[in-house]
Amino acid sequence: MAEERWRLSQAYRIPLEGPEKLDLRRYAGRLFLLAATHLGRAAYLVFEIIRGIPEWRVWVPRTWEQAYQVGVGSLFIVLLTAAFAGGVTSLQAGYQFTGTIPVYFAAGVITQSLILELGPVLTALILAGRVGARYAAELGTMRVTEQIDALESLGRSSVSHLLIPRVLAGTLMLPVLVIFADVVGIFSGWMAARHTLDISNYDFVYGARYFFRPYDLWYSLLKSFFFGIAVTLVPCYMGFNTGKGAEGVGKATTGAVVSASVLILFLDALLSELLL
Repeated sequence: MAEERWRLSQAYRIPLEGPEKLDLRRYAGRLFLLAATHLGRAAYLVFEIIRGIPEWRVWVPRTWEQAYQVGVGSLFIVLLTAAFAGGVTSLQAGYQFTGTIPVYFAAGVITQSLILELGPVLTALILAGRVGARYAAELGTMRVTEQIDALESLGRSSVSHLLIPRVLAGTLMLPVLVIFADVVGIFSGWMAARHTLDISNYDFVYGARYFFRPYDLWYSLLKSFFFGIAVTLVPCYMGFNTGKGAEGVGKATTGAVVSASVLILFLDALLSELLL
């Protein structure tokens, strides 16, 4: 009888009775406890960062170094991506705007798409892969090799030396990179629209100004500010709390990029609902 039950369970993938039976409550409880643990650790890390702000003599020089690496180091790839985004948007607009729609509408679509969505989101995703992975790998390696423990054993604050400069540098430099991305993307879309839509400079400027509102720039910068927090804080948390060994560093780096990217998309939807 027991052999018959085992044969049927293997043939039809029927779970056996007893401890091997799938218990959804157990897995839901584990996920809830894991999420609560990460939330508590992240909240404590944010509290430590806020408490370390008065030690400005420690983190100010390091913040400028990190800001230079984030801003100048990421400028080329950000501008290249913005240029391709503007050109592709113009090509797609040329494909869609065929008919009775005024051609200057395409200029409004190109500029508004880059300012409101493509500029901030693409720049944040690029920095999540470039800067976020580097932060997680650096801090994870320092944790594995016990450099963070050695720093704390000397009475130094690891938060002021390592976390605050990275979080502030990414948060402050991402809006600056978004401004450059918007300008280059619009210029690239303008040049592409002249060939695909046969639009004059006057019509493009008229369409861009007709649909533009000053609030759009503030909205773009505000989104990039929150994206900068996500791009830096999540990788710093993942790297600071990485497991032991090279495998832990690899998991922390991968998890940092994926988590930061998902959080960017979630914030994009949330801020669009709240601010627009």
